[in-house]
Amino acid sequence: MTVRHRNGAYEVRFVTLEDAIGTLPNASFVITDRNLYGSYGHLLPAGTPIYQIEPGEGSKSTAGYLQAIHWLASAGAQRDATVVAFGGGVVGDLAGFVAATYMRGIPYVQVPTSLLAQVDSSVGGKVGVDLPEGKNMLGAFHPSVEVRVATDVLLTLPPRQFANGMAEVLKYGFIMAPEILEMDARKEVQSVVRRCIECKRDVVEADEFETTGRRAILNFGHTVGHALEQALSYAELLHGEAISIGMAVEASLSERLGMAPRGTRDSVVSHLSGQGLPVTHPLLAGPAALIDAMRRDKKASGGRLAFSLLHGIGSCELVRDVPESEVIAALA
Repeated sequence: MTVRHRNGAYEVRFVTLEDAIGTLPNASFVITDRNLYGSYGHLLPAGTPIYQIEPGEGSKSTAGYLQAIHWLASAGAQRDATVVAFGGGVVGDLAGFVAATYMRGIPYVQVPTSLLAQVDSSVGGKVGVDLPEGKNMLGAFHPSVEVRVATDVLLTLPPRQFANGMAEVLKYGFIMAPEILEMDARKEVQSVVRRCIECKRDVVEADEFETTGRRAILNFGHTVGHALEQALSYAELLHGEAISIGMAVEASLSERLGMAPRGTRDSVVSHLSGQGLPVTHPLLAGPAALIDAMRRDKKASGGRLAFSLLHGIGSCELVRDVPESEVIAALA
């Protein structure tokens, strides 16, 4: 599958994990996490420089970014180097931002190993790290030169991690491709991943740099979800779990504003709960901190709240200047 961008295109290839990391470009420098390296490090070519981070969102920080940059420099990486992001969304975002900024930009290859990363963060060229003030606030658009998708690695994911990725899978069903909601991701995993990537490709090709509002539909559930993650200091909830709660709230907000027909929220909640995902959290009862975080969301402008909201299952649109009173009511 080809994904086109302003400066060219890259291929998304479906391969086995052994094929994905058994052969790497010349002068490759691998960034991965300790858990993955412990399980699959033996598949990497001998002699490849490897940098291991701690699993979890905490590694996607400015401190973690600088440590990775210093490692790359001390390991002797030059302009002909290729960074290989071997891991989930945290590894991909961090390694991609390292590649985007090292020597003003070098190539990188995405090898996503989580369901969430395969269907979402590995495609589209967004890379970055978190700031204390907000998620992904330091970043860049830097497309990879290739994405190697090995769905066989998903068979080893713990149930919570698989469900975490299902939040993003279901999101595509809610915003543009309702047929995904009827697919069995366990039995048809490669077909599900492929269909989700097709959806993401179509959106990012139409609005690569988020200038028209089209790409913002991919953020359904993310305004509330990112605020939750920040309020919890990126602990307790996995990313997909936070986005699941966000989608339930934002589906309710869609109904409250008269955009979506009654029953839309119930349908969203039913699909999410069916995957074992959360749809509420105690923090929703005290919205002040969440509202403050939402005002710093990248979709917001002039302190006014903005959300990607549903017109019903299968249709979504960016809505600006949403009344705070309606957001508070939806959170409740």
